[in-house]
Amino acid sequence: MKDKLYTAAKPTGRLTLGNYVGAVDNWLKMQEEYDSIFCVADLHSLTVLVDPKELKDNSYAVMANYLACGLDPKKCTLYFQSQIPAHPELCWLLDCITSMGEASRMTAYKEKAQNKNNVSVGLFNYPMLMAADILLYDAKYVPIGEDQRQHLELARNLAIRFNNKYGETFVVPQGVYQKVGAKIYNLQNPLKKMSKSDFDNSGNILLEDSLDEIKKKIKRAVTDSDSKIIYDPENKPGVSNLLSIYSVLTKQNMKSCEAFFEGKNYGALKNEVTNAVISVIEPIQEKFKFYMNNKDEIENIAKEGAEKIRAQAEKKVKLVKEKMGLLF
Repeated sequence: MKDKLYTAAKPTGRLTLGNYVGAVDNWLKMQEEYDSIFCVADLHSLTVLVDPKELKDNSYAVMANYLACGLDPKKCTLYFQSQIPAHPELCWLLDCITSMGEASRMTAYKEKAQNKNNVSVGLFNYPMLMAADILLYDAKYVPIGEDQRQHLELARNLAIRFNNKYGETFVVPQGVYQKVGAKIYNLQNPLKKMSKSDFDNSGNILLEDSLDEIKKKIKRAVTDSDSKIIYDPENKPGVSNLLSIYSVLTKQNMKSCEAFFEGKNYGALKNEVTNAVISVIEPIQEKFKFYMNNKDEIENIAKEGAEKIRAQAEKKVKLVKEKMGLLF
């Protein structure tokens, strides 16, 4: 029996090249190796006010991108979080064993809530829902970004705490962190991660950008006044970011990339990066258009995925409720 793997992404904004490199490309290998569950975490999007039509469009688009990038419903489970009511139900049960202190220490909450009025309880509760997502399915492995490390630690702590108090119930999950190319940075601000949540996408390469837009964005990418093409994130963040993109997409190590660009100028670097990006994104875009023009295909795949795992989720919640003393 294969070990179970679980991961999810919010449908806030459209997927970027950074999402593909840091997450989705690795998921393609993982769906072969593990019993993999990939979720579009639409409930998490409600932590801030969002236009309902925009949320629906983004949810379709994220799932379409998953499929276009190569996630295969015959090899993995794909579904929308809101299709399984056990997620918020287990979240409440975990809320009741989470202290205010540890929830208040979540860095992501403190950053997003800083200097803002009317912050939702949902934003504060986000880490407990994320823990419920993971623990529902006995996932041993969770592919995750560095920015979510603290949330995974909370999920681990809650699993251990529940097991100690009520008996063995949850698998304690382990994080899977990509070492190389885990972060692709913004082309205009190479100190900031390329994020699908940005309002200004001038420095982000979106998987849905036209080929002309991709060329223009890379051509305008920030470099520096030096002329050497070397990997030095501290002193040359813009050039290092372009090298990271090239390295990951062409599957060459950084030393080989530096050797290839030795003696060449930044224009040559940007041209090669552009070619590498387009070679990856163009076939994805063709498949993406198919799914977005055939949303019933997305709905059927998500429905089948949810039906495949719903019984397991309900069984886990039933067990947790029984152990906590709830009668029905």
